[in-house]
Amino acid sequence: MMFRNVRATAFVALFCAVGGPVLAGCDEDSDSDAGASTPSTVASARTSDPDPISGTVKITVDGRSVNVSCSGAAAGDRPVVVLLPGLGDGLDKMADFQKTLSEKGRVCSYDRLGEGASDQPNGPQSFDSTGKILTGVLDRVAGRHPVVLAGHSLGGLIAARYAPAHRDRVAGLVLMDATPSTIIADTKTLIPESATGPAADLRAQSIAVYGGDNPEKLAFQDGKVDSAGDIPVEVIQHGQPYLAALPEYGAGLEKAWSEGQRKWLELSSHSKATTAPNSGHYIYVDQPDVAVQAIQRVTAEAGK
Repeated sequence: MMFRNVRATAFVALFCAVGGPVLAGCDEDSDSDAGASTPSTVASARTSDPDPISGTVKITVDGRSVNVSCSGAAAGDRPVVVLLPGLGDGLDKMADFQKTLSEKGRVCSYDRLGEGASDQPNGPQSFDSTGKILTGVLDRVAGRHPVVLAGHSLGGLIAARYAPAHRDRVAGLVLMDATPSTIIADTKTLIPESATGPAADLRAQSIAVYGGDNPEKLAFQDGKVDSAGDIPVEVIQHGQPYLAALPEYGAGLEKAWSEGQRKWLELSSHSKATTAPNSGHYIYVDQPDVAVQAIQRVTAEAGK
């Protein structure tokens, strides 16, 4: 069985780098485009509703330039949907998905520091510091309005870590194959130090990524799943068990991933699990209808 690297940044979470083409659920670069970037600098503020962003612009958050894209019109009291891509992906990856969602309401996305057209981080990042940038983005794109965070992979992990401490503004969550809250322990436990060959490479590279060797310089931390109250939450899991394709350790990794998705249901007393039966890791690419319907359901419930 042949292995190859896809992208260094894809090691995180789904172990796509070592699996490469063997893991059918791993998706490479998308040709989608969020539109031409229009340079514009604004300060974040939540005290009022700023002028709506249309298209792709640069905003300033905590002294850093952040690339943001918004589309669609506000629909009554429905929250603003904010998309969070996975590690190594910019907002352009979700452009087609955002366009579909914006037919029914206001949708925004952004490049986290180190991704896409946003600035590089000044130094190592934590969930707290990346959450601070997210807060600044929400101030600008949503103002005083509530939001539904819809995150994929690492974006889902960031959204899930952010929501419990920001119940005043996060009205709902959709997690699309979100990185589990125990990803570091799972990797170290299921692929032992004694592993050799591709598995040993995968273990070492994954642990390095979790430690901050990634474009965002974000150091991961395992932790318990905190409660975000009773907000509507949908957790969507891939249905094609491609992690099982990894020799020797694949079945265990697939099981741990599934268990990690179930743990995310503890975020809310009003949570729901969904499976995209024909999808690999990139659910919003492989089965966008499943993700769109989940986001529409959560947004409708959160707007009541």
